Amino acid sequence: MSRDGKPLTGKVAFVAGASRGIGAAIAATLAAQGASVAVAARSEETGRVPGTIHEVAGRIAAAGGRALPVACDVTNEESVQAALATTVTELGGIDILVANAGVLWLGPVESTPLKRWQLCLDVNLTGVFLVTREAIPYIRARGGGSLIAVTTTGVNMTDRGSNAYWVSKAAVERLYLGLAADLRPDNIAVNCLSPSRVVLTEGWQAAGGGEIPADMVEPPETMGRAAALLAAQDGAGITGTVQRSETLLAAV
Repeated sequence: MSRDGKPLTGKVAFVAGASRGIGAAIAATLAAQGASVAVAARSEETGRVPGTIHEVAGRIAAAGGRALPVACDVTNEESVQAALATTVTELGGIDILVANAGVLWLGPVESTPLKRWQLCLDVNLTGVFLVTREAIPYIRARGGGSLIAVTTTGVNMTDRGSNAYWVSKAAVERLYLGLAADLRPDNIAVNCLSPSRVVLTEGWQAAGGGEIPADMVEPPETMGRAAALLAAQDGAGITGTVQRSETLLAAV
């Protein structure tokens, strides 16, 4: 804990998919706990779904935090490389990565267009791979830090069938569980985090996620607090786990 009582003071976080929803909530919480935050996403201007990186960074700054809006397409290698390099140049390094960028497709496999299947893999899996691969050397250079990938409880809900979204997130969990062993000697914590219940984000609404009973809804701020706890870890702390937000917070 730093002198100002904020556990992440002096840390720099790169949050992919931070223009709205869970990513925006995580970015705001990390900043409130002292981190300088790169708010990264494609959304530089208001589109079909509300939320931009500039709006999120502005709210963080208005609350007294430090935020840098960074344009980033996680499916584009050069875009990812440029976004992380800009973060290091402007904020001094990277200690924390939150790989949150994602797209939703919950349709049955037999009625899933190939382009939707591929989009889920490109954004939800390859996007996580790219931002993670590019962040590792920067975090290693800082002497350690934390990698967090946002996944979903749907990975375990095999009684409810299969879809491209759950498959892509399951692959991310396998990627990060193995990566934890690889990066423990570098003092880097590697964990997955999912909501315990449904977060009604702007993306969920735009994708036609449907009505959810009130007792099954989790506010995005819960994910923010859980991510902040994992962001404070390194290789000697919590690592190699798949965490559910409410369960994690209840255990500490």
